[in-house]
This record gives sequence, C-alpha cells and structure tokens, in this order.
Amino acid sequence: MKLYLVLAMRKPSFDDAVIAPHKAFLDVLSGKDQLHLTGGFSDGTGGAYVLKNVDTLEAAQAIVASDPLAIHGSSELSIHEWNTR
Repeated sequence: MKLYLVLAMRKPSFDDAVIAPHKAFLDVLSGKDQLHLTGGFSDGTGGAYVLKNVDTLEAAQAIVASDPLAIHGSSELSIHEWNTR
C-alpha cells in the first residue's frame, strides 16, 4: 500500500480558529477511507497525517492543497511518499 506522510508545522502566525475546519477536513478524508492516521505533536509545533488509497503524489498534493491549514496559510505542509514494510 502506498502511503503519504503529511507534516503540518505551525507558522508563527498560526490561528487556532483553523483547528475546527482542519479536523472537519480530516473527518471527510476518514469518511472516504483516505486517512490512515493523524495526530498532533506533544510540543504543540504541529502534527501529521497519513493518506492512504491515494494513487499518486499529485493526487496527494491536491488533497493537501484543500486542507484549511494550507488554504489559510496557518501551517507549512510537506508531503512525503512513504515506503512502509
């Protein structure tokens, strides 16, 4: 299974108001069976989520571009194709 690790690191201008829309976005991904795992970092600097059932890196990039964290510029998001065993 091909997975995509998305790191979401908070920018200094992070606005807590984006948290609820981001969680709703993750719920939609979960409902589409595209979310494998998600969670925040204990130090409060950001979090990560893992996409599944996404065919290409380009498709993963399109999904991440629709994340409220990206839309509002609250976090720096990076996507990594993840080879698992």
